[in-house]
Amino acid sequence: MLAWMNWTPSVAIFFAVIATILAIMTVYEIVSPCVERKGFLPISTTRGDRLFIGLLSAAYIHLTFLAVSDITLWIALAVSAVWLLVLLRWG
Repeated sequence: MLAWMNWTPSVAIFFAVIATILAIMTVYEIVSPCVERKGFLPISTTRGDRLFIGLLSAAYIHLTFLAVSDITLWIALAVSAVWLLVLLRWG
């Protein structure tokens, strides 16, 4: 069924982590509904909005690391994780 895709362990882990994050955020939203708030971002956002912005900016962080350096992507992952936590908390 999915033989047409190149499912390496890294790709499978990536999609599993994204699915887990979405499941956790869904349960969190059901248990504790959020309201829009304004942090350091120039718009009012919900938790889901900040998660989407964080995932999108993580992609850009990784692309930037690929474009400008030969440093391992583990560093980009660490930077992205810290940025996502900051964005979810204070964004």
